[in-house]
Amino acid sequence: MLVKKLMSWVAMATLVLSSQVMAQDQEDPYQLLSSVATKTFDRIKSERVEIKANPEILRDIMEQELLPYIDYKFAALKVLGKHFKSVPRERIPEYVQVFRDYLVTTYALAMAQYDNQTVEFEPNRGEVEEERVVTVRALVKEAGRPDIKLAFKVRKSNNTDQWKAYDMVAEGISMLSSKQSELEGIIRQDGIDAVIKLMKEKNAQPISLQKNTEESA
Repeated sequence: MLVKKLMSWVAMATLVLSSQVMAQDQEDPYQLLSSVATKTFDRIKSERVEIKANPEILRDIMEQELLPYIDYKFAALKVLGKHFKSVPRERIPEYVQVFRDYLVTTYALAMAQYDNQTVEFEPNRGEVEEERVVTVRALVKEAGRPDIKLAFKVRKSNNTDQWKAYDMVAEGISMLSSKQSELEGIIRQDGIDAVIKLMKEKNAQPISLQKNTEESA
Protein backbone atom coordinates (compact mmCIF):
# COMPACT_ATOMS: atom_id res chain seq x y z
CA MET A 1 0.00 0.00 0.00
CA LEU A 2 2.79 2.42 0.95
CA VAL A 3 4.73 1.66 -2.22
CA LYS A 4 1.64 2.21 -4.38
CA LYS A 5 0.93 5.50 -2.62
CA LEU A 6 4.48 6.74 -3.07
CA MET A 7 4.60 5.62 -6.68
CA SER A 8 1.42 7.57 -7.35
CA TRP A 9 3.11 10.66 -5.92
CA VAL A 10 6.17 9.95 -8.02
CA ALA A 11 4.09 9.64 -11.16
CA MET A 12 2.20 12.83 -10.37
CA ALA A 13 5.41 14.72 -9.72
CA THR A 14 7.11 13.50 -12.88
CA LEU A 15 4.93 15.82 -14.89
CA VAL A 16 8.01 17.91 -15.23
CA LEU A 17 8.81 17.36 -18.87
CA SER A 18 7.20 18.99 -21.88
CA SER A 19 7.79 19.52 -25.58
CA GLN A 20 6.97 23.18 -24.93
CA VAL A 21 10.11 23.76 -22.87
CA MET A 22 12.48 26.40 -24.25
CA ALA A 23 15.74 25.30 -25.82
CA GLN A 24 17.89 26.98 -23.20
CA ASP A 25 16.13 25.04 -20.43
CA GLN A 26 17.15 21.78 -22.11
CA GLU A 27 20.78 22.60 -21.37
CA ASP A 28 20.14 22.61 -17.62
CA PRO A 29 18.24 19.61 -16.18
CA TYR A 30 17.39 21.55 -13.03
CA GLN A 31 15.79 24.39 -14.95
CA LEU A 32 14.19 21.90 -17.33
CA LEU A 33 12.29 20.17 -14.56
CA SER A 34 11.23 23.37 -12.85
CA SER A 35 10.05 25.11 -16.03
CA VAL A 36 8.03 22.24 -17.38
CA ALA A 37 6.40 21.45 -14.04
CA THR A 38 4.83 24.89 -14.07
CA LYS A 39 3.68 24.63 -17.68
CA THR A 40 2.23 21.15 -17.32
CA PHE A 41 0.30 21.80 -14.13
CA ASP A 42 -1.02 25.01 -15.65
CA ARG A 43 -2.36 23.02 -18.60
CA ILE A 44 -4.11 20.54 -16.34
CA LYS A 45 -5.68 23.39 -14.40
CA SER A 46 -6.81 25.13 -17.58
CA GLU A 47 -8.44 21.94 -18.90
CA ARG A 48 -10.04 20.95 -15.59
CA VAL A 49 -13.60 21.20 -16.98
CA GLU A 50 -12.79 19.02 -20.00
CA ILE A 51 -10.93 16.50 -17.85
CA LYS A 52 -13.86 16.23 -15.45
CA ALA A 53 -16.14 15.42 -18.38
CA ASN A 54 -13.65 13.00 -19.96
CA PRO A 55 -10.77 11.87 -17.72
CA GLU A 56 -9.19 10.03 -20.66
CA ILE A 57 -7.90 13.43 -21.76
CA LEU A 58 -5.22 12.91 -19.13
CA ARG A 59 -3.69 10.22 -21.36
CA ASP A 60 -3.36 12.75 -24.18
CA ILE A 61 -1.73 15.25 -21.84
CA MET A 62 0.77 12.63 -20.68
CA GLU A 63 1.58 11.72 -24.28
CA GLN A 64 2.08 15.32 -25.33
CA GLU A 65 3.73 16.84 -22.28
CA LEU A 66 5.61 14.01 -20.57
CA LEU A 67 6.72 11.24 -22.91
CA PRO A 68 9.01 13.35 -25.12
CA TYR A 69 11.29 13.85 -22.10
CA ILE A 70 11.08 10.45 -20.44
CA ASP A 71 13.71 7.93 -21.52
CA TYR A 72 11.19 5.10 -21.47
CA LYS A 73 13.34 2.84 -23.66
CA PHE A 74 16.26 3.03 -21.25
CA ALA A 75 13.92 2.56 -18.29
CA ALA A 76 12.19 -0.43 -19.88
CA LEU A 77 15.49 -2.22 -20.43
CA LYS A 78 16.70 -1.36 -16.92
CA VAL A 79 13.58 -3.00 -15.51
CA LEU A 80 14.46 -6.24 -17.30
CA GLY A 81 17.79 -6.27 -15.49
CA LYS A 82 19.60 -9.61 -15.66
CA HIS A 83 16.73 -11.10 -17.66
CA PHE A 84 17.43 -8.87 -20.65
CA LYS A 85 19.72 -11.45 -22.24
CA SER A 86 17.08 -14.17 -21.98
CA VAL A 87 14.37 -12.17 -23.76
CA PRO A 88 14.08 -12.98 -27.48
CA ARG A 89 15.28 -9.99 -29.49
CA GLU A 90 12.10 -9.98 -31.58
CA ARG A 91 10.00 -9.45 -28.43
CA ILE A 92 11.88 -6.36 -27.24
CA PRO A 93 10.12 -3.77 -29.49
CA GLU A 94 6.65 -4.80 -28.34
CA TYR A 95 7.75 -4.91 -24.70
CA VAL A 96 9.22 -1.39 -24.92
CA GLN A 97 6.04 -0.05 -26.58
CA VAL A 98 3.79 -1.63 -23.96
CA PHE A 99 6.06 -0.33 -21.19
CA ARG A 100 5.74 3.14 -22.72
CA ASP A 101 1.94 2.86 -22.71
CA TYR A 102 2.10 1.55 -19.15
CA LEU A 103 3.94 4.71 -18.06
CA VAL A 104 1.29 6.86 -19.75
CA THR A 105 -1.44 4.99 -17.89
CA THR A 106 0.41 5.18 -14.58
CA TYR A 107 0.90 8.93 -14.87
CA ALA A 108 -2.67 9.52 -16.04
CA LEU A 109 -4.09 7.53 -13.12
CA ALA A 110 -1.91 9.42 -10.68
CA MET A 111 -2.82 12.81 -12.13
CA ALA A 112 -6.49 11.93 -11.70
CA GLN A 113 -5.76 12.57 -8.02
CA TYR A 114 -4.18 15.98 -8.62
CA ASP A 115 -5.64 18.59 -6.28
CA ASN A 116 -3.42 21.65 -6.54
CA GLN A 117 -0.35 20.10 -4.97
CA THR A 118 2.87 21.94 -5.77
CA VAL A 119 6.36 20.70 -6.60
CA GLU A 120 9.42 22.70 -5.58
CA PHE A 121 12.75 21.85 -7.21
CA GLU A 122 16.20 22.46 -5.83
CA PRO A 123 18.39 24.92 -7.76
CA ASN A 124 21.35 23.87 -9.86
CA ARG A 125 24.17 22.91 -7.49
CA GLY A 126 26.95 23.40 -10.01
CA GLU A 127 28.09 23.07 -13.60
CA VAL A 128 26.54 20.13 -15.48
CA GLU A 129 28.25 20.45 -18.87
CA GLU A 130 30.57 17.51 -18.17
CA GLU A 131 27.98 15.38 -16.40
CA ARG A 132 26.02 12.60 -18.08
CA VAL A 133 23.78 11.65 -15.14
CA VAL A 134 22.47 13.98 -12.42
CA THR A 135 20.00 13.73 -9.56
CA VAL A 136 17.49 16.55 -9.23
CA ARG A 137 15.71 16.72 -5.88
CA ALA A 138 12.30 18.18 -5.16
CA LEU A 139 9.52 18.41 -2.60
CA VAL A 140 5.81 17.75 -3.17
CA LYS A 141 3.81 20.11 -0.99
CA GLU A 142 0.16 19.84 -0.01
CA ALA A 143 -1.62 21.81 2.69
CA GLY A 144 -2.14 19.77 5.84
CA ARG A 145 0.24 16.98 4.84
CA PRO A 146 3.97 16.36 5.33
CA ASP A 147 6.24 17.19 2.40
CA ILE A 148 7.25 14.25 0.20
CA LYS A 149 10.90 14.05 -0.82
CA LEU A 150 11.60 13.17 -4.44
CA ALA A 151 14.72 12.56 -6.48
CA PHE A 152 14.75 12.41 -10.29
CA LYS A 153 17.47 10.49 -12.09
CA VAL A 154 18.18 12.32 -15.34
CA ARG A 155 20.65 11.28 -18.05
CA LYS A 156 22.03 13.05 -21.11
CA SER A 157 21.67 11.13 -24.36
CA ASN A 158 24.94 10.27 -26.05
CA ASN A 159 23.28 10.79 -29.42
CA THR A 160 21.33 14.01 -28.91
CA ASP A 161 22.79 15.57 -25.73
CA GLN A 162 19.18 15.87 -24.56
CA TRP A 163 18.38 15.41 -20.88
CA LYS A 164 15.69 12.82 -20.10
CA ALA A 165 14.43 11.34 -16.86
CA TYR A 166 14.65 7.58 -16.44
CA ASP A 167 13.94 6.94 -12.75
CA MET A 168 12.07 8.67 -9.94
CA VAL A 169 12.61 8.01 -6.24
CA ALA A 170 9.99 8.90 -3.61
CA GLU A 171 11.03 8.80 0.04
CA GLY A 172 13.85 6.45 -0.88
CA ILE A 173 11.74 4.12 -3.04
CA SER A 174 12.87 3.82 -6.67
CA MET A 175 10.15 3.43 -9.27
CA LEU A 176 12.45 1.32 -11.45
CA SER A 177 13.55 -0.90 -8.59
CA SER A 178 9.95 -1.40 -7.46
CA LYS A 179 8.82 -2.31 -10.97
CA GLN A 180 11.79 -4.62 -11.39
CA SER A 181 10.90 -6.43 -8.15
CA GLU A 182 7.27 -6.70 -9.24
CA LEU A 183 8.06 -8.22 -12.63
CA GLU A 184 11.18 -10.26 -11.85
CA GLY A 185 9.30 -13.35 -10.70
CA ILE A 186 6.90 -13.19 -13.62
CA ILE A 187 9.73 -12.97 -16.15
CA ARG A 188 11.61 -15.82 -14.49
CA GLN A 189 8.64 -18.16 -14.28
CA ASP A 190 6.47 -17.24 -17.28
CA GLY A 191 8.65 -15.19 -19.60
CA ILE A 192 8.33 -11.82 -21.30
CA ASP A 193 4.95 -12.61 -22.88
CA ALA A 194 3.36 -12.82 -19.42
CA VAL A 195 4.84 -9.42 -18.53
CA ILE A 196 3.52 -7.88 -21.73
CA LYS A 197 0.08 -9.37 -21.06
CA LEU A 198 0.01 -8.00 -17.50
CA MET A 199 0.95 -4.49 -18.60
CA LYS A 200 -1.58 -4.54 -21.43
CA GLU A 201 -4.30 -5.40 -18.92
CA LYS A 202 -3.28 -2.47 -16.73
CA ASN A 203 -3.13 -0.18 -19.76
CA ALA A 204 -6.72 -1.07 -20.61
CA GLN A 205 -8.17 0.21 -17.35
CA PRO A 206 -10.14 3.45 -17.64
CA ILE A 207 -8.99 6.69 -16.10
CA SER A 208 -11.20 7.71 -13.18
CA LEU A 209 -11.16 10.88 -11.11
CA GLN A 210 -12.08 8.95 -7.98
CA LYS A 211 -9.59 9.33 -5.17
CA ASN A 212 -9.01 5.61 -4.91
CA THR A 213 -7.42 5.35 -8.36
CA GLU A 214 -4.06 4.69 -6.72
CA GLU A 215 -5.31 1.24 -5.73
CA SER A 216 -5.54 0.19 -9.37
CA ALA A 217 -2.20 1.63 -10.51
